[in-house]
Amino acid sequence: MSNDSPIDEIQFGVSDRGVATVVINRPHVLNAVDPASHDRLNAIWDSIRNDDRVRVVVVTGAGEKAFCVGADMSANAVDKTGLQYWAELDPNGFGGLSLRTDLDVPVIAKVNGYALGGGMEMVLGADIVVAAATAQFGLTEPRVGRLALDGGITMLVRRIPYTQAMSLLLTGRKASAEEMQRAGLVNEVVSPPELDSAVDRWIDQILACAPTSIRAVKQMVSRTSHLTASEARGMRLPSVMAALDSEDSVEGVNAFQQKRQPVWPGR
Repeated sequence: MSNDSPIDEIQFGVSDRGVATVVINRPHVLNAVDPASHDRLNAIWDSIRNDDRVRVVVVTGAGEKAFCVGADMSANAVDKTGLQYWAELDPNGFGGLSLRTDLDVPVIAKVNGYALGGGMEMVLGADIVVAAATAQFGLTEPRVGRLALDGGITMLVRRIPYTQAMSLLLTGRKASAEEMQRAGLVNEVVSPPELDSAVDRWIDQILACAPTSIRAVKQMVSRTSHLTASEARGMRLPSVMAALDSEDSVEGVNAFQQKRQPVWPGR
């Protein structure tokens, strides 16, 4: 892995295959995010957005106990009023990810443990969720007098059935990985020792596709959700136009006709 972050609490690198890995490395606080870590995460997502080498991102937490339990309330501005907190919310959401709409590469959340509060919101900002069977999910903010304003309240009811979403939002309870898979939020649940290999399988399937097609799919989904299907099809989005006129599209047809695996130019 290259491009390791000099900031140990947020580890970042990009492999030769174009797989970016983002690790919240604060296991001493169950990977809770403090303001400095949040800023670093935002900067990392910005760099990924501008790096054509990156084809897929895996975000996870260090250790075996937690993906992320949200804001570090021991270090965060807990002395601020709710209104002050609301006024200073990041447009990109928690961890710079939960509400971000300008990231045109797939994000896989590798949920190795607790995904609570803002950590659950980061999961909601991902495209594919692979979880250890021991993982637990929850928007626990009401239990400390807070609100899941970084996408938790608004996005959960769009991702899973209303009554199941409200059963979490109105209780602040924790739900198992199996329950979240049944609800449709989690793609795959595996035993903890199998988590890495399960994520690798998803990565391989994404890398088998044309990079320009994947970027176009992600951009079209993220930027047209407010439109009808017909209106969305007519949008001349940059990544869609690039994919339609790409070397990838030529290589894909040639490989199919020649009965071989494609070698994607990525442009």
